[in-house]
Amino acid sequence: MRLGEFIIFAMEPILEEWQAFATSLGPAADGMSRKELRDHAREMLSAIAADLAQDQTASAQAEKSKGQALADPSLPHTAAQLHGSLRAHSGFNINQMVAEYRALRASVLRLWGQQIGNAVTDLGDVIRFGEAIDQAVAESISHFTTELDTSRNLLLGMLGHDMRNPLNVIRLTAAFLKKLNAGENVSVAAGRLISSGSRIKALLDDLVDFNRTNLGVGINVQAAKIDLGVVFGEQVNLLRAAFPGRRLDLEVSGNVEGICDANRMHQLLGNLTSNALKYGAPQGTVRVTLRGEQDAVVFDVANEGPPIPPNLLKFIFDPLRRAAPDLTGDARDDGSLGLGLYVAKEIVKAHGGQIGVSSDDTETVFSIWLPRTRP
Repeated sequence: MRLGEFIIFAMEPILEEWQAFATSLGPAADGMSRKELRDHAREMLSAIAADLAQDQTASAQAEKSKGQALADPSLPHTAAQLHGSLRAHSGFNINQMVAEYRALRASVLRLWGQQIGNAVTDLGDVIRFGEAIDQAVAESISHFTTELDTSRNLLLGMLGHDMRNPLNVIRLTAAFLKKLNAGENVSVAAGRLISSGSRIKALLDDLVDFNRTNLGVGINVQAAKIDLGVVFGEQVNLLRAAFPGRRLDLEVSGNVEGICDANRMHQLLGNLTSNALKYGAPQGTVRVTLRGEQDAVVFDVANEGPPIPPNLLKFIFDPLRRAAPDLTGDARDDGSLGLGLYVAKEIVKAHGGQIGVSSDDTETVFSIWLPRTRP
């Protein structure tokens, strides 16, 4: 009996062994029903049996062995893809899910061997069955990890959103204490709370924006006609207060009005300039140059200091990476999530603009081009 025929013939005993193994994968499997434990196993085995009954080219065999076989265009998802998604939702870990396939492979071959008296005569069937299992594993892992990523991003997004309310209470209370003039010690402590609260809020904002882009929602923009010179002036003054002792210059020329989100422009300049102040030469000047062109508003943020290495420069806008090596020589952890430049890029993208970076022996420059009207 060929292996494909045997799988159909012995479908129930194979499923019983699959179910028994799945039951052992606690705690995720605890309390699961028979249907849930067998999830899509029948459909996967039927698809494998149908595949074994067909001729296969050498190229198709190679693709399947790599987990890259072509999917049936008539089906939105394969049984293995659905299995991976549902196992992720059920709380299985990836090792447990892959173990199911290892157990299935061993179970089918053992039962087939018993049926034909351990006289396996068609090695091709064994090889093709292994390739089919590998393909199913690849499909399941792909959808399993996608579900985990989505769930993690939703959780982080909700966490960032829900933490804003108690944080706002802390910041408002600190501001109230500072206004009481209850003594220098209270005022200093309140100032520290306000400063720390502002930093936490910036981190939460970056986290929420990061998750919005990962979920395909994108950066939220509320655009209106604004004077970027006024917005940048306000943000530069805030940064000067946050980085006392550092030199931060702002130069504005031409018509710098545009259709932009003022809060996002604060965030964009804040991320870029904070990055320049933290990673530039400690005694150097950070220059913000804002100028109006015919159809766009352009600005540069430049800091003095050693160049960013080329191998890091090409990944500089990737999330969860440090923007640059600490040029002060201090190996401290500044509490950054490594999202600032990624969020800056997404803000520019949401406004229909472009962002780039260059770095040489004298300075590092971030250049931003924003259309005067949104596309």
